[in-house]
Amino acid sequence: MTALAPDPAPAGPGAIPAPPEASGPSARQRGKRIFRFVLPALAVYAVTTALHLLILAAMSDPGGPALRERLLAWDGNLYVSIAEHGYPHGYTYGEDGALTGNTLAFFPLFPLLIRAVHASTGLGWGTAGIVAAHLGLLAALITVHRLVTALHGTRTALFAIVLLAGAQPMALSFLMSYSESLFLALAAGTLLAAHRKAWLTAGALALLAGLTRPAAAAVAAALAVAAGLHLLRRRRITPRPVAAVALGCLGTPLYLWWVGQRVGDAGAWFRIQEAGWGTHWDNGAAFLDFLGETLRRGEGWVPVSTAVLLLALVCATFLTWHRGTWPPLAVYGTGIVVLTLAQSNYSHSKLRLLIPAVLFLLPAARALAAARTRTAVTVLCAATLFGCWYGAFMLTVWKYAI
Repeated sequence: MTALAPDPAPAGPGAIPAPPEASGPSARQRGKRIFRFVLPALAVYAVTTALHLLILAAMSDPGGPALRERLLAWDGNLYVSIAEHGYPHGYTYGEDGALTGNTLAFFPLFPLLIRAVHASTGLGWGTAGIVAAHLGLLAALITVHRLVTALHGTRTALFAIVLLAGAQPMALSFLMSYSESLFLALAAGTLLAAHRKAWLTAGALALLAGLTRPAAAAVAAALAVAAGLHLLRRRRITPRPVAAVALGCLGTPLYLWWVGQRVGDAGAWFRIQEAGWGTHWDNGAAFLDFLGETLRRGEGWVPVSTAVLLLALVCATFLTWHRGTWPPLAVYGTGIVVLTLAQSNYSHSKLRLLIPAVLFLLPAARALAAARTRTAVTVLCAATLFGCWYGAFMLTVWKYAI
């Protein structure tokens, strides 16, 4: 029979008590972990933002608009106007009585973010719009970095966010009072949550993306693919993925319905888009006409460079379908490309509309990750300088909306 061990002697008055069992990481450890978590995105944001703004300032005429006004140009001022004054109550017409576009064409979540920044900080409306875009960009870089890390590793993820924020020809738009940065943050958050099987979070983020831009149809499609693949693996239907897809499909229809109710015409949003920006679905006819005309005549740096860059992005998108890309990400990115190119609108704005797609950046990011560090850094620096210059050129020299 085994003898029982004696009870330990009681501690004396001067004895040091035994340390308690570890109950998890300390606040300091958690802080360090969060810092390491966001450090790559913070570093990329700081460097690319500084380069964009320095080159933009250098290319701006001394007597021209100030840097702040550059970042509020075109649609940026319209978003700020919505945040400050709200939406009109109906259609608007020109002096000749013809229907014109108005701010009902712009979805509400980004103006709401501008209003929140203004209310919480006391910043002026225009500055609040720029700050809102920067907050969206930071969130987007963090979520894209985490998503690509989960799919392809940390090295590829780092190169991907440098390409995203710096080397894309119109990446400067992320710093302007535009909704692209917020949309990308929500879209990437949806994909990351779906990859982690956090279905209700994914559905809620997809709904918010649908209240940010109509291109959220691509986000909803990607979420549906992620949920479908999950249910196929499980071989049974569970409620959370189904609820996530249903939730994610609500955002854009809700806003279109609200515009119809406000104007008194169910198709009001589409009529406003057509009247103001010539935007309608044409199966890519306008894009193909633009390519044919531009490549045949070759007149003007902006049309030619836009045509060449758009063709390169289409080719890169095709490449991702042969490189083992996660299907929901492939569906999302391809959806953004299709929605952008298959609609009739300003051709020189398409590069901006494509910057949240992410997908076509992956072949380059994976190739750079496989290259020697010196080669990868040299290519990234050259590509980033080009991207910063191109965006600054489009804001300072090109006279039309981006």
